[in-house]
Order: sequence, then structure tokens, then C-alpha cells
Amino acid sequence: GFIDHVALGSEEWNPWEGDEKNELVASQQRYEASLKMIKNARSHLEQTSLRVQIWGKAAIGLYLWQHVFEGQLEPADVTAQWREGSQKAGKTYFSFITGPSVVPGYFSVEAENVVLVLNGREKAKIAYATQWLHYTQTLVQTHKIQRVAVVLLGNEQCNNEWIQPYLKRNGGFVNLLFVTYDYALGNEEDIFQWPLGVATYRNFPVVEPSWSMLHDPRSYLCNFLGTVYKNSSRETLMEILKQDELGKHCWIAAREQWQPQETNESFKNYQDALLQSDLTLCPVGINTECYRIYEACSYGSLPVIEDVMTPGDCGNSSMYHSAPLQLLKTMGAPFIFIKNWKELPAVLKKEKKMSLQEKIQRRKKLVEWYRNFKAWMRQKFVNTLENSFLPSDKG
Repeated sequence: GFIDHVALGSEEWNPWEGDEKNELVASQQRYEASLKMIKNARSHLEQTSLRVQIWGKAAIGLYLWQHVFEGQLEPADVTAQWREGSQKAGKTYFSFITGPSVVPGYFSVEAENVVLVLNGREKAKIAYATQWLHYTQTLVQTHKIQRVAVVLLGNEQCNNEWIQPYLKRNGGFVNLLFVTYDYALGNEEDIFQWPLGVATYRNFPVVEPSWSMLHDPRSYLCNFLGTVYKNSSRETLMEILKQDELGKHCWIAAREQWQPQETNESFKNYQDALLQSDLTLCPVGINTECYRIYEACSYGSLPVIEDVMTPGDCGNSSMYHSAPLQLLKTMGAPFIFIKNWKELPAVLKKEKKMSLQEKIQRRKKLVEWYRNFKAWMRQKFVNTLENSFLPSDKG
């Protein structure tokens, strides 16, 4: 550098040049150091991040993905053989696959952590679910995947014994179980209650609350569209609605036979009834918890719930006494709970006296609660997976 300087001669000599060069070098080093830091942080983030693939092999998976996670699916066509989506939540990158073409051995396993969504409601479904569990077990044994959670549409009487041997606590490979209904073995450690949600198998949509949904007067005090089982409390409900003067102000459409699939017309009627009624009556079926509760919330129609435990093995857990809908109650659901349909006339009488303004406030509160409930379930799901699946820093 010195020789160059002498040779140039005509250039003015800068006594500070050395300092500038030093500063330049130092700033270059600082820049490189911070780049390195960012790179390290990134790789550290990648180390602490989780990749989870969700295999949606029951319709309840769509409630998890589209309603709770607000995730998208491509293609949008519900009849497509294969649908997928992805999103980041917390420290976790989730991908979701569903559809008839998702068959053991015929899709790529893209994460070490898997959430398997299964239907265990009846014998035939359990047989199919078991095939998936055996396939997953093989992947764990051959180290293709490391950790497994199951989201289970449980049996309505909570007869879920068949899944027990697969849980890690019993020598199996399933780390976490999220199960619908008030399953007595729920412990908030590795077995968690999961909401039933809306009937996604009937393509019940994700409903965005509109201004008119919240503010317009509704034509009916209440609605009940559903099956009336012989010798059930639903028969009592029908009698009371017939006898009571205010029953005339409700949209009632009862049928004697349960139908798994709605016609386009019956489904539209049902949605209109939810949208046009201030209250949605929710009599117990085989279980107290039903799709109707969540569907009414979607349309801002307040559920009136028959708060009784249904026969079977639900309830009586170590966590809760024998009362249904623990998950919704714990989350402060702003519903009307009644023990007997004989209380309904008084409820309808009170309803008739409410001003539109009061109803608007209540609707807003209900829709807001339901939105928060789904967000909370999503947070809980993500946190539970991360706490269980991420390597802990405890040395």
C-alpha cells in the first residue's frame, strides 16, 4: 500500500486512512458475526421446531384443520380423492392430508411426528382404525417416525377400551390421545378431551359471522330439526312444544328415522333454522354432546342444552364429577342448561320479553366465545404436542 501511495504522488495523503480501514474491517467482522448469529439462531430454531404431519382418516379431522386451525385445503372440492394443506402454529410446521386416496404405504411420510385422526365410534370403524394404528406402529419400529398422537372420534357411550393397549403408558407407541365426549380416563396428562365440533361429514361449512347475522331480528324463538327416538326425552320435548302457546313460535321439524346424509334441501332448511332462531334446542341423543351445539354457535343461535348424563361409561372421571360437557363448561360456554324440558316454557317466556338489543349483545357474546374457544383448543393442541414432542432443555 505504501509503495502504491508513493507512485501515485498526485493523490492527497489521508492521515486517517488507517483508522478508516480498521473501522471498515471491524464493521465487516461485526456484520459477519451477526450473520453467523442469525444463522445459528435459525438452525437453533430449526432444531427446536417441530414438523408434524396430520393424517385425516376421520371427518373430525376436517373440524380440527378447517375450523380449529382455520387451515385451507387444496383442492377446495370436498369430493376430491386427495386434499392437503399446511401452516405454521407456535414452533410447529403442520401439514395435513386427507381423502380416500390416503392409504397406508401409498403416500410419503414427511415428518417424524404424526397425528393420526381416527373414527372409533363402532366396530367397523374400529377395525379400519386398527389397520392404521398397525401401519403407524411399523413406521415407529423401523424409525421412519418417532412420535405419535391420536385424535379419536370416540364411542358415544365412551367404550374406547380397544385403544388403551396402543398408549405409551400401557406399553404401546401412542404418546398422546385427544378423544371426544366425557371419557372417564381423561387425565390432562396424556389423555385429553377434544370437542365433537360440527358435522363435517355432512360438509357443514366454516361460517363467517356477518353483520346481519348478528344484528337482524330473527323470525323464530327456537328451533329443533332432528330425529325423535322412541321413549326418549325428545318425545317429552315435542309434547311440551305442542302444548305451550310459545311453541308455535319455534321452527320444529321432527323425523322418526335418523339419516346420515342430508338432502340439499334438508341441509339448507337446517342452516336457515339456525340462522332464523334465537335459540337452538339440544335434547340429548345417544350422548349429551352433539354436533348441533357447535353448529348453533356458528350461526349465533344460543344452545339450550338438556344437561343430563347419558347411559354408558362417560363421566365419573378422576378429574370431574358425573356431569356432561366438561370441556365446554370448563371453557365457560354461555349456554342455557336445563335439567328437564318442563323448564322450557319459562325459558321461552323470558325469551319473548327480551329486546332485540339484548339479543344482539348475547349473539355477539356467543359468537365471540365460540371463536375464542376454537383458538384456545388450537393453542392447547399445539402446546401439548410441543411439550410432549420437543426435546426438553432440562440438561
